[in-house]
Amino acid sequence: MSSLRNHYAGKKVVLTGHTGFKGSWMSEWLLNLGADVVGISLEPQDNPSFFEQLNLRDRTEHHIQDIRDSVKLAEIVKVAQPDIVFHLAAQPLVRYSYDHPVETFDTNVMGTVHLLDALRTLENPCEAVIITTDKCYENKEVDRPYDEEDPMGGYDPYSASKGACELVVSSYRRSFFHPDDYGKSHQISLASARAGNVIGGGDWALDRIVPDCMRTLAEGKPIPVRNPVATRPWQHVLEPLGGYLVLGMKLADHPGSNVWKEVCSGFNFGPDPESNRSVKELVEQILTCWSGAWEDQSDPNAVHEAGLLNLSIQKADRLLNWQPVWQFDSAINQTVTWYKRASEDADPRELTVSQIVEYMELFDR
Repeated sequence: MSSLRNHYAGKKVVLTGHTGFKGSWMSEWLLNLGADVVGISLEPQDNPSFFEQLNLRDRTEHHIQDIRDSVKLAEIVKVAQPDIVFHLAAQPLVRYSYDHPVETFDTNVMGTVHLLDALRTLENPCEAVIITTDKCYENKEVDRPYDEEDPMGGYDPYSASKGACELVVSSYRRSFFHPDDYGKSHQISLASARAGNVIGGGDWALDRIVPDCMRTLAEGKPIPVRNPVATRPWQHVLEPLGGYLVLGMKLADHPGSNVWKEVCSGFNFGPDPESNRSVKELVEQILTCWSGAWEDQSDPNAVHEAGLLNLSIQKADRLLNWQPVWQFDSAINQTVTWYKRASEDADPRELTVSQIVEYMELFDR
């Protein structure tokens, strides 16, 4: 990770979605690396707010801006003239997308279009990483990992919107930011990153399994589990964020070279196969760290959610030399430790920074 510090120190980084769970972790990490963070997002939605717990409002160039407003978004990007862009802003919930499909498609698809179009106005070199999700694939729920060449798709509005985002990124890369035209008609290096089901301290969102677990355990109640047999590739939030940072760095490495052209593409960031576990296994591992109980609240009439999904990370290993650091048990232990210590009045920012530092030390090995 020392190479990350060398790359990001002093860089101007536009980060959309910086007030969210992943965005707050990313902001803290980028600040730790010495970057100048320009955040673009809605006001924090959660209570408590991880963003506020880290005091990021005063430590970033903070813009409250809906990415659906193309004019104002473009103005911020043009003034910032970023060296690097990470696009995390999104409507991120499957179940919410069933109730609000138009908002989901408008935010996730057109918001991405607006950001990419804003990059067309930049005159300086810029690396851009567009974050989608592992749910962007046409999931047949087969027992094999999806690789980057599998077709995009999506059953629910959220998943379909993220599959559409990948098509938008591919179109802009070929139409406006083609690698063969770098240095001629543009100076944008563009890639996308696919990950999902991240866990970690500071996630206070409703309708997510880990924060739901933490809230009910803190209240001394049994954990309600609506889909215990569903399998997910669980990973700590620092794992994909580290992948995004490495990808952003590699996008600046020898533009025009054949390897760089391969890097201007989509990447999966997931855990090792052993971390593909059921929700039941996740909850039971949590209960080894924080005593309590859980109860099955499966609803046969619930809206469709994928039961099986995992990703191949061979491409990230080959081109980025990226591999996950914390396995399933470690990811759970780090997550529960954060919440338990926070419940005992430990400083959330100190907890967060200490885990970033610990992760970076392991990554450097």
